[in-house]
Amino acid sequence: MTELQVMTFISEIVLQTKIAQRAAERLQVTQREFDRIEVWCSIQSILVAAGNVSKILWPGKEYVLRGERLRQILKVENGNPLSNRKFRNHFEHYDERIEEWFEKHSSAVYSDLAMNPTLWGNMASHAHRGYNSCNNTLVFRGETLDLNVILKALEELRDSCKPFALP
Repeated sequence: MTELQVMTFISEIVLQTKIAQRAAERLQVTQREFDRIEVWCSIQSILVAAGNVSKILWPGKEYVLRGERLRQILKVENGNPLSNRKFRNHFEHYDERIEEWFEKHSSAVYSDLAMNPTLWGNMASHAHRGYNSCNNTLVFRGETLDLNVILKALEELRDSCKPFALP
């Protein structure tokens, strides 16, 4: 991989981390104003940006060496929270999740885009996608993702990119 390629990938990582940061700032503002669409727009932006960074650093088989090289340069551990794209995939492939749900369940109840579902007690497991504004976590059918952890990992990665930034 050439130095130009390295710099190009690092620039893209920085851009994606900034997009996620801006979305996180928007998410905080929209919680106070309770604009439900903007809340989910911001969440989706964070997940997509984190997923884009993940695909750069942990690419498919064809580009595995690129990912290894970039992780080495930026000192990114394999256990980094950004390596797991499970939640991003839940949102990106939501159509498939709907199909799978109705193949397995005959229920006429379908609760989605819940706000603060973890405060519902036992009902939390019935929420397909949920956001807890009290602790900045996402819920997908009983699984939880702490957005604070993802945002912190993106911020740390952006800091790791600073020595390589183009003037």
